[in-house]
Amino acid sequence: GTRLLLQILIVYYVFPGFGLKLDAFTSGVVALSFNSAAYISEIFRAGIESISFGQFEAANSLGMNYYQTMRYVILPQTIRRVIPPITNEIVALLKDTSLVMITGIAELTYKSKQISSATANVLTPYLAAGIIYLLLTIPLTRLSQNLERRFAKGD
Repeated sequence: GTRLLLQILIVYYVFPGFGLKLDAFTSGVVALSFNSAAYISEIFRAGIESISFGQFEAANSLGMNYYQTMRYVILPQTIRRVIPPITNEIVALLKDTSLVMITGIAELTYKSKQISSATANVLTPYLAAGIIYLLLTIPLTRLSQNLERRFAKGD
């Protein structure tokens, strides 16, 4: 439940106090990974819980054990349901990478800030950064749409 910025700061500044010294890039990757892993696991948990209990009962009546039920009945339905929220999380993660500039990593937003400060041109660097983020997220969204269509054919 803590903010991602706080998590990045904890990994970068507090972990060395416990003997785990990480450089700025690794700290950013670790914090972003932990944060996204928590959200993605919650997405999958909710996806599994959204499947009707009758599906479990039907698989059980066919003689399937727990692992067969999950593999052949529950998870295929879950995958269809979690594609949109997983895509949202990936796009959010892409945008959240700008927060690692607090540790000194020169990423896209930070570079835009440096360029706008050096040239006194505020609009162009930030507009370029926005276009780059857009060009990165459009293929992810298209991939998600293709996956949704592909898995919907199984209905």
